[in-house]
Amino acid sequence: NQWTLKKCLPFLAGDILEVGCGIGNFTKDLTEYGNVWAVDIEDEYITQTKKKAGKAHVGLGDIEKGEYFFKNKKFDCVVCLNVLEHIKDDEKAFQNLFNLLNMGGNLILLVPAFDFLYGEIDKSIGHFRRYNKEVLKDKLNKIGFKIAENRIINMLGAIGWWIFAKLFSNSKVGQGQINIFNLIAPLILPLEDIMEPPFGTSILIIAIKTNR
Repeated sequence: NQWTLKKCLPFLAGDILEVGCGIGNFTKDLTEYGNVWAVDIEDEYITQTKKKAGKAHVGLGDIEKGEYFFKNKKFDCVVCLNVLEHIKDDEKAFQNLFNLLNMGGNLILLVPAFDFLYGEIDKSIGHFRRYNKEVLKDKLNKIGFKIAENRIINMLGAIGWWIFAKLFSNSKVGQGQINIFNLIAPLILPLEDIMEPPFGTSILIIAIKTNR
């Protein structure tokens, strides 16, 4: 999480909205870079996030329906990490993300990558899809975004995901597997700062709202 966030730092500023904050794993960290609002559709997650999110404004929000506790506010940056794959109609969500931004604002988007990795774990955690890098770029361009960065990340995680989700048809990632990843990741992930891997668990895309 920390490694992913560091890759977004140049684009985090001003009024920041976190879409799909979950239990707040990123929320408090985001408050170091601007004024933060955070939304989720689950009351339980909102309660948990409020307890540890510091000075962030946290409440109900549905990016598919375009309904939020803050009404018509616009933002300088929208952060949406591992959310769109859970949304049945992601086309509406893409447009709503665009509408939430001020002109020139930044969208920071993280989604799962590569159809060949889709397996039992995806199904068990409510993923409708995994994404193709170029198709995702085209979708955002058509709405009015200019792509600032578009890259595959986390090859190490993809190898483990393929083994457990596809080869062994596991429906969840065990704590032991997470511990192994956290032990090895600090040695491997810095290599991705030098070169984009050929495949990985996720696509990190940063897009700017334009007035073209």
